[in-house]
Amino acid sequence: MTAFLIKIFTSAVIIGFVTELARRSPTYGGVIAALPLVSLISLIWLVRQGQSKMEVTAFVKSVLYGLPATFLLLLVLYLLLSRGGSLLLSMVCAGACWWMFWTVQQQLTQLWSRL
Repeated sequence: MTAFLIKIFTSAVIIGFVTELARRSPTYGGVIAALPLVSLISLIWLVRQGQSKMEVTAFVKSVLYGLPATFLLLLVLYLLLSRGGSLLLSMVCAGACWWMFWTVQQQLTQLWSRL
């Protein structure tokens, strides 16, 4: 339970830091937010908890697998916001694009694995 609370606290501190930095400098905040902090922190916790090298490698592969949909989400969000869209509607639309892309990607991966 203590390790779980430490993870939550660490994550909250990082998010707080990034949002404060973004408030002062959107450019630097965005660059820091784009860093794979969640992936790296998760990787560190997995290793620290004794996950095998094979499990850690599978985690990293899954992160790579999720990047195209995440890139699309951020692109759609940027395009909608830059054209004056509301934040909530832009987030919903970007999330829907992410979900559709992720679903198609999963279907294509399953199809590819059967060939």
